[in-house]
Amino acid sequence: MLIPVALGALGAFVWNGLFDPFLFLVTIIGAGAAHLFSNMINDLWDYYNGTDSAAQNTEGAIATNSGYLTKGTWSVRTFAAVTWGLFALAAVCGLILSFFSGWLVFVFGIAGALIAYFYVAPPVQFGYKGKGYSEVAILLSFGVLPVMGAYFVQTSLLDYRALLLSLPIGLLTTLILFNHHFLHWQADRQAGKRTLVVVWGERRALLFSRVLLALAYFALVISVITDALPIYALLALPTAIPLYLVYGRLSTHNASTAYIPLMGASLQATIRCGGIMIVCLIVQGLV
Repeated sequence: MLIPVALGALGAFVWNGLFDPFLFLVTIIGAGAAHLFSNMINDLWDYYNGTDSAAQNTEGAIATNSGYLTKGTWSVRTFAAVTWGLFALAAVCGLILSFFSGWLVFVFGIAGALIAYFYVAPPVQFGYKGKGYSEVAILLSFGVLPVMGAYFVQTSLLDYRALLLSLPIGLLTTLILFNHHFLHWQADRQAGKRTLVVVWGERRALLFSRVLLALAYFALVISVITDALPIYALLALPTAIPLYLVYGRLSTHNASTAYIPLMGASLQATIRCGGIMIVCLIVQGLV
């Protein structure tokens, strides 16, 4: 979440010559709180729905929850209180930013909150539907909304370049969340959580994972072509190579542990690519 917020704020600095440190700090705090709320509300409802328990009790599956609830580290009441406390912090930050930058900031925040909550919460639970809703939600929540929102906070404007800038990091983050389903897709199937991996099976899901990777770096090239990024941002393209090599070591059917390197490489590609994009924008803004 910190990478897309930084990208949006840097877009305002490079394209408009505007950067307010106070607004940036409040944006970072609010976005960080919203991200933690998203993770924790996901944990909370997966615990209620039995998905996390299924992952722990299914042979070969790798549980990806925090363990605070499944291991009894925190009570449900304490966990829920912290979860909603983070939501309150994010909401306060949204109100402050709306006061300084305009009401559209709060619209960005509300959209993100609704996506985070109904990802796993009834009656919607679109993360359980297996029709690509969750992937679109991640692209919006970790790409489009934070980049465009951070840009709007600084400028009170919307710009197509901010949208283009959001796509590489948004698609790479979507790839991380998509790949993590491979770690426990059998348990998800038993619990009734119909991710695309469950619906499609490993072979088709792995193909789509590669497509997401290609789309992310294609979006990077488009961002350069449209001047959303400088030409030297193409230095981020090689960050795809280690992840691409991991795909070559996977077969059509794999043990859950075989997907741990895929997750690690996905995370590294996202951080490295996002980091290079940030550095390139800083250099462009200062030169």
